[in-house]
Amino acid sequence: MPAYFICTMTIHDPETYRKYTALTPATVARYGGKFLTRGDDVTTVEGTAFAERMVILEFPNRATALAWYNDADYQSAAAFRRASSSGRMILQEGRDNTKDPDPKV
Repeated sequence: MPAYFICTMTIHDPETYRKYTALTPATVARYGGKFLTRGDDVTTVEGTAFAERMVILEFPNRATALAWYNDADYQSAAAFRRASSSGRMILQEGRDNTKDPDPKV
């Protein structure tokens, strides 16, 4: 089952953040991942606005997504992200539950 990283951030140093965005695509591709959205406009339609940037990544499965996140090359690149922004990364595995979804409440 695919797994998705939902990443939200507020950038306070765009120049340093660009160093991160320049390095990340190669690491994502190496793990069979792909960007579903990367930095397009974010509109909060309900609730409190949480970030100015959002990225959604898809990986073949949870293990591969975590392997990418823990990869030494990605972690080196992530140092630029951590230095230039604040935010969070959420990982969720997709399931085939779209016809009669179990909300797991």
